[in-house]
Amino acid sequence: MKDKVSAEIVENWLKGWCLSREVSFPVQYKSGFHVMVGDEKQKERFVFPELNDDFFELADLIDEPWVYLKVSTSPEEFIEKIPERWKLQPQGYMMTCFHSMNFPEISLAEGYHLEFSEYNTTFVVRIVAENGEQASIGRVSLINGAAIAIYDRIITEKNHQRKGLASFLLKELEKIALSKGFSNNLLVATEEGRRLYETLGWKMYCLHSSIVIPSET
Repeated sequence: MKDKVSAEIVENWLKGWCLSREVSFPVQYKSGFHVMVGDEKQKERFVFPELNDDFFELADLIDEPWVYLKVSTSPEEFIEKIPERWKLQPQGYMMTCFHSMNFPEISLAEGYHLEFSEYNTTFVVRIVAENGEQASIGRVSLINGAAIAIYDRIITEKNHQRKGLASFLLKELEKIALSKGFSNNLLVATEEGRRLYETLGWKMYCLHSSIVIPSET
């Protein structure tokens, strides 16, 4: 894990996140970045590469629900220093893989097929069961100026897990990225996802901690 987190890497990951979610690119906010998301349960997000007064000032200032503050550090560094209205979210992990992923010999499980689509510079791979049910989905967004591929929303439905679908999906997404000349990869993983990515050669770059004020209703 890096002691000094690169603002450029955080910004590039956030740009990929915005491409995947089809929202406007981040704008600079003091030492961090701001995104207008516009979702009912995520109105905005402020993302900081490091913990400093900019983060704490926003935590004191904001009192409306569903505005996320995110920072590349451990929650222990700030959770006791912010108002109690903020609630810590499940831990995230920013991860990098600046080489080809290490896939075992895998094939698509019987009874499934692939579907492909794209929008802007985001490519979507779906694994679909014989009954038409979506079993797994993921996206890779390509940041042209930085030559970085951002992987996002990699999901396998519970009743389709333990069949190697997520690994196969990632392999297909990587094929797309490599075909476009992108071999530097970034993502933010959950605890469960992190374990999978580490087996494929990803390394944790930094913690990605989030807080939000939930609505009372």
